[in-house]
Amino acid sequence: MNFPENSVSFLKNLVSRPHKVLITTHYNPDGDAIGASLALYHFLLKTGHDVSIVVPNELPSFLSWMPGTNNVMVYNKDEDSSKKLISEAETIFCMDFNSLSRVKFFSKQLAEAPGVKILIDHHLQPSDEFDLTFSEISVSSTSELLYKLINLCGCGDLVDLPAAECIFVGIMTDTGSYSYSCEKPDTFHITAELISLGVNVERIHRLVYDTYSENRMRLLGFCLSERMKVLPQMSTAYIWLSKDDLEKFGYQPGDTEGVVNYALSIENIVMAALFTERDNRIRISLRSKGNFSVNNFARKHFEGGGHRNAAGADSFLSLQATLDMFESLLSDYQDELCGSRTTN
Repeated sequence: MNFPENSVSFLKNLVSRPHKVLITTHYNPDGDAIGASLALYHFLLKTGHDVSIVVPNELPSFLSWMPGTNNVMVYNKDEDSSKKLISEAETIFCMDFNSLSRVKFFSKQLAEAPGVKILIDHHLQPSDEFDLTFSEISVSSTSELLYKLINLCGCGDLVDLPAAECIFVGIMTDTGSYSYSCEKPDTFHITAELISLGVNVERIHRLVYDTYSENRMRLLGFCLSERMKVLPQMSTAYIWLSKDDLEKFGYQPGDTEGVVNYALSIENIVMAALFTERDNRIRISLRSKGNFSVNNFARKHFEGGGHRNAAGADSFLSLQATLDMFESLLSDYQDELCGSRTTN
């Protein structure tokens, strides 16, 4: 990391001066978003701050065991209290997103809030809406970046077991259990340090990945048998789910986490997508192998983005119109997609 010295000094001074802090993250928070937010929460409590966490919508159930989740306020369940916390915060940490629009419900209020806004993130192309930005796309996760920043501030000894568990969850989930985005030795060195603090890898892996409901497992089977389309000539596969499909299987937040990766695991598939119908939009999750950038694809066609090999977006067309549009775009990328087969 090579952040400006004045930015690091500002962060050190801020940490050393207890005050009212708000932590927030993106809509549909995942393991890294919650892991980084909760780890920062535990760290700042240890340094004497008055700390609150507000997330846009409900956490996935497989993250509900994490230390500190009982203190997370969900904006769309308690809007008035959330607004009060946002307006009163002296410092606002924005974790794991690169644009204020990613919080959905309260992006305008967040932009107008008087508190100093500090971004800690690892996504491409962060916006200039923040007062201070710590962005590093080469790290595995925002949780890893946070751990490095805490140590950069000389406060590594304040990372206790609850914070270490949260950081580990962030790294583990954002690397698919260390199967991608973990080419750098630092990721494993940090993991070793977290384990030395008492993190039980087997226990946490079980809590995150081995607590599926029966409905979630049946939904996965339905995705693969009834809702997956493979386009071998385009090296692409996609899965789609309507609102009726989700209702049929008693959908809960987090139930489609990781589903898109099953389509990507097919031989010679370079890009995979999951289209999920919501009340007023189609949520799109994109994954790729090799050098094909789903970040560029999402930005160009759906005003989305993320990482080279993992990105998200929304469509405000109907589900069928979105699928038709997606398929129609593929011919423009056929050479690039098929050419990536030899490099992935």
